[in-house]
Amino acid sequence: MTAIKICGITRAEDAAAAVALGVDALGFILWAHSPRAVEIARAAEIIATIPPAVATVAVFVNPSERDLQDAARAGFQIAQVHESLPRLDVKTLRIMRAVHLAPGGEGIEPDVPGDETVLLDAHDPLLHGGTGRTVDWARAKKIAAARRVFLAGGLTPDNVGDAIRAVRPYAVDVASGVEASPGVKDRARLEAFVKAVKETV
Repeated sequence: MTAIKICGITRAEDAAAAVALGVDALGFILWAHSPRAVEIARAAEIIATIPPAVATVAVFVNPSERDLQDAARAGFQIAQVHESLPRLDVKTLRIMRAVHLAPGGEGIEPDVPGDETVLLDAHDPLLHGGTGRTVDWARAKKIAAARRVFLAGGLTPDNVGDAIRAVRPYAVDVASGVEASPGVKDRARLEAFVKAVKETV
């Protein structure tokens, strides 16, 4: 079954609801310019309530090595990195690069080695995700056939089944598609999204 990542978690009750529904990963945006930003101390408090089997993902834009070290100390398992990745010596933290489809050609940007898992999202140089815009699923299918892909970008309870059938990604990632407002999840939409993923074959 396709794995599910719920991104933009800011509230403990939303994390608990997602865990109860059986999601595989929760994302916390530690980039101050996002409307879904959360302080790392608050994220750590929420992480302490999450079962270890649910992956916790710190979302960064141009993080420093210190940022990644702080995320590891806060209990995060994975760092999702948009834009540049510093040299790092953080052995307890896995890295997942956020990428977009290369304009006017095949492949992805940045060009991440093929054995690494990537998060494929619609390109926006200012917002870095959460735009509600979908990617080209036909092109995304070619990427997902060659490597492990978390598919993001404009997914909702209404279209996630079609996205999975079209792309066959390892996982799907949603933020705005299950929200009442930025950073506040809508329980009914969250339930509908998870149900749609689990029913898609």
